[in-house]
Amino acid sequence: MRGRGVLLDRVTQFVLARKGKEIRPTLVLLAARACGGGGDRALRAAALVELLHTATLVHDDVVDEAERRRGAFSINALWKNKVAVLFGDYLLSRGLLLALDHGDHDFLHLISDAVRRMSEGELLQIEKTRRLDIDQGTYYRIIADKTGSLIAACLACGAASAGADGETVARMKDAGESLGLAFQVRDDLFDYGGADVGKPLGLDLQDRKLTLPLIAALERATPSQRRDVIQTIRSRRRRAAAAPDILRFVQHHGGLEFARAAMEEHAAAAAAIIRELPPSDARDALIDLAEYIVARKS
Repeated sequence: MRGRGVLLDRVTQFVLARKGKEIRPTLVLLAARACGGGGDRALRAAALVELLHTATLVHDDVVDEAERRRGAFSINALWKNKVAVLFGDYLLSRGLLLALDHGDHDFLHLISDAVRRMSEGELLQIEKTRRLDIDQGTYYRIIADKTGSLIAACLACGAASAGADGETVARMKDAGESLGLAFQVRDDLFDYGGADVGKPLGLDLQDRKLTLPLIAALERATPSQRRDVIQTIRSRRRRAAAAPDILRFVQHHGGLEFARAAMEEHAAAAAAIIRELPPSDARDALIDLAEYIVARKS
């Protein structure tokens, strides 16, 4: 994907050298094969999804002022925000042109809807983070839009690329939505550290993000306990030092167990839909990937 300038090529090579797990394009390709397809159209759908996903990550790092991505410096840390935003736009345009040049309008519809929902989810999270009034219903709306929508589009695009009927595409989209919820709950559990979840404690707390483990614990606490925790999170000075205390609060009120059970329930719902497909290696691999998403350590 060589561009028309040295800077663009340099940033592109930097991104290609630091690619992640590529779960989303893998989901597209497995869904296509599980629905009896594959070939060039499935590859284009997978490429479109990965270009979009990478573009959103680049833009997210700018919004979050993040200096690291996957253990390396972010694009905005190395080349500043203007380059990062423009490069994200470039990736998005390449994906759109790929679909338009081949007449893949069904992919564009599915992906455009995911982009709309991702934007709405991010804006709702910003609004609720300021107020710190997120309940479970709002939390699920946010993560369904932010994370579930793109994974839903992955499975739906894979099915569509195979020429599946509308009902099958819709069912695969439902499976992807459930899988996306499980994926995000797993990510949110990482914020609470320990051997089970394997990530430094409190990154979401420092950003004032209320996620399912804490929301569930707050719902089980007394009004005075809830008030104390919320006031601590509101205070930048207090919340940095109070992360271990909040972890103990979440553990004591069963927040981690509640979130793990919810994660497994969403993954099981996704696997149940996928099992409706005809038996195949690709179908079994999709089910295995659903199990991996809840078992992963990073």
